[in-house]
Amino acid sequence: MYNKTVMDHFRNPRNVGVIEDPDGIGEVGNPLCGDMMTIYLKVENECIEDIKFQTFGCGSAIAVSSMLTEIAKGKTIEAAKRITNKDVAKALEGLPKNKLHCSNLGADALQMAIKDYEDRKIGKTRPAPKRVDKHEHSHGDKCYCPYCDIEIQEGATFCDACQSSLEEEH
Repeated sequence: MYNKTVMDHFRNPRNVGVIEDPDGIGEVGNPLCGDMMTIYLKVENECIEDIKFQTFGCGSAIAVSSMLTEIAKGKTIEAAKRITNKDVAKALEGLPKNKLHCSNLGADALQMAIKDYEDRKIGKTRPAPKRVDKHEHSHGDKCYCPYCDIEIQEGATFCDACQSSLEEEH
């Protein structure tokens, strides 16, 4: 059962979207379990001026992303580095035990975005994230879309059900 705070952040998420030309990007998750988070940062004078997210996942993952952005916005980079999964879960007034991993994803995405910002600042660039999840049949010998869990044909490159590209081996 979700509490009122979690439901509010799920139904009315704050800071949803993409920042064009961000100063840092953090992406975490696994499409096989259904939770993917991307955090975008805009930093000015070592403070998080703007923060946005895109999350594909359950209600907890969306609520975590929303709350995380509320906590981090306006903080210095050093203060944002200290934001933990426990801080996010506490601000949401708790999450169901089986959804606590979502708060880890949020904190991890923020830390990755900060690391990306710091790397860019010193001129270190990294290649764009690439899906590396390996092909597994988690439902026996049939093949399922890693995004919507609908049965698909072996070797398919597009899921008609969720309109997702499956260019890499699924």
